[in-house]
Amino acid sequence: MSSNKLIGFVLLAVGIVLLVMGYNASQSVGSQFKEAFSGSMSDKATLYYIGGAVVTAVGAYLAFMSRK
Repeated sequence: MSSNKLIGFVLLAVGIVLLVMGYNASQSVGSQFKEAFSGSMSDKATLYYIGGAVVTAVGAYLAFMSRK
C-alpha cells in the first residue's frame, strides 16, 4: 500500500469523525436553542460539518482515486 493511500484512509477516518462531531454539536441543547431563535445552526457545528466534508473528500480522493 502506497503512502498516499495510507494518508487517504487516515484522512477519511478523521473526516468521518469530524462529521460525527458536527452532528453531535448540532444536537446539543445550546445549538438547539440557538437554532430555534435564529434559524441557523451554531458556528461550531457548521465548522465541523464543512471541515469534515473537505477532509473526507480529500481522503477519499487519495485513498481511492490516486494511481500511485
